Amino acid sequence: MAKSSGGGLGNVVLGFVLGVAALAAGLFVYLKFGPLPVAVADEAFPMEKQIVRLPLKARIEVEKKNAPFGTSEDVFEGGAKVYRKECAGCHGTPGHDVPFAEHMYPDAPQLWKKHHNGVVGVSDDEVGETYWRVSNGIRLTGMPSYSKVLTDTQMWQVSLLLKNADKELPDPVKAILTAPAQ
Repeated sequence: MAKSSGGGLGNVVLGFVLGVAALAAGLFVYLKFGPLPVAVADEAFPMEKQIVRLPLKARIEVEKKNAPFGTSEDVFEGGAKVYRKECAGCHGTPGHDVPFAEHMYPDAPQLWKKHHNGVVGVSDDEVGETYWRVSNGIRLTGMPSYSKVLTDTQMWQVSLLLKNADKELPDPVKAILTAPAQ
């Protein structure tokens, strides 16, 4: 009867443990000394945008709400006042883009400008999606959460305004949006 080598499974387990330890050590060395993309001007990690979009879209889809009221000139005026104070510094105003926005990572979209397929800003998004972004912010993008700064009404007003950015807005609303910065 031949002797069996009893170390077969032990060698596999040892190899697995050593492999995991080597991977962890390599990751630590890369994080500690490697050229990580931490500056805004650095290239993104491979597939970084795609990896982040998937859970963001899924969470918004689950948590988005419907607007508790409709649109009116008063709603748009309230939204325009909030937008001028809280949003225009990064996202621009009609006819005026913010120069540094394209140098942010990710860039701050100019919400009064046409982008792919001729859509203005986020007017093609459901209003509940925009409200979610305004309320919750988006981690690691520079988009803050306004849930502790603005009321629900104000967040809905600005979300409804942005949903209608591709439409002709009343003159008083345009005046608020295009007034010189104070």
